[in-house]
Amino acid sequence: MERFVYQGMPSRVVFEWGALARLPEEIERLGARRALILATPEQQGLADRVAQELGTRAAGVHAQAVMHVPVEVARAARDAAAALDADCCVAVGGGSTIGLGKAIALESPLPIVAVPTTYAGSEMTPIFGVTEGRLKRTGRDPRVLPRTVIYDPSLTLSLPAAISAASGVNALAHAMEALYAEDANPVISLMAEESIRALGEALPVIVQRPDDATMRSRALYGAWLAGTCLGSVGMALHHKLCHTLGGTFNLPHAQTHAAMLPHTAHYNHAAAPEALGRVARALGGSHAEQAGPLLFALNRKLGIAGALEALGMPEPGLDEAADLACKNPYANPRPIEREAIRALLQRAWSGAEPV
Repeated sequence: MERFVYQGMPSRVVFEWGALARLPEEIERLGARRALILATPEQQGLADRVAQELGTRAAGVHAQAVMHVPVEVARAARDAAAALDADCCVAVGGGSTIGLGKAIALESPLPIVAVPTTYAGSEMTPIFGVTEGRLKRTGRDPRVLPRTVIYDPSLTLSLPAAISAASGVNALAHAMEALYAEDANPVISLMAEESIRALGEALPVIVQRPDDATMRSRALYGAWLAGTCLGSVGMALHHKLCHTLGGTFNLPHAQTHAAMLPHTAHYNHAAAPEALGRVARALGGSHAEQAGPLLFALNRKLGIAGALEALGMPEPGLDEAADLACKNPYANPRPIEREAIRALLQRAWSGAEPV
């Protein structure tokens, strides 16, 4: 007989083409009057458009979000929100921007409205991450979960194909680890398998036809499911490795997840055959040992760099990465073995197929 605990996340989701137009009413629903719009410098234009649509409800634009949320960037954003008397934040963009909103919410009462433009999935989780002194500190806190998420697939049309691909595989990683999390449950496992299937179908089409509205919607649907999975259960080896590589060596977040995913899947396939079998089936295979190679083949099909070396990882840093990943490890189906992790990292660094 199965035993499990399922805890739903209390967030509101609005999903439709053109949903950005509903942002003013969603802010009003929260009872907010002055929204600070957060973005990266590259998405300043979109943030300005959002501010214009909000009119008098816009307190200002803070387009300073950067990858891995450095602690000094988080402090500057909190100061900006206080100076502008903002009573909510609208995070427009991907994981970096939504992460910045979470860093504000962690130490203030400001609710977050998330408007994701990538497939990162952070908008559906109570997970935060802040980097200080080359170490990324992560945690869970219900205060950082966005109160409302507006999914508008039209906003992903301008996302370049290469970034769409990496962001989508990053989302797929959330779903995969949810299947073998120590607190996995049947509801989240159903979402996870559906997420992997949706992303596996949509991403190759998007790379070929970035303006395909149907597949843009399907990929964002898959990312929503993946984010829900990540927010509902724990993380394992894959996320521990990627947090280490990103926080310590400043590797690009989504691309690192994509490069590592085939290797972490293969590392766990014998210890979690049912979970990895579901991954394989969702990607067109049948057996757990196929999961890693199928993910490796998907990366190639999407044109994603499969080698950490190509992402800027120094080979001498692999030993430090292995040591850090084995220190305070996340729960994982297969025991964390330092030499096996070091060998896994070497193969990922060179871009070799997982074995």
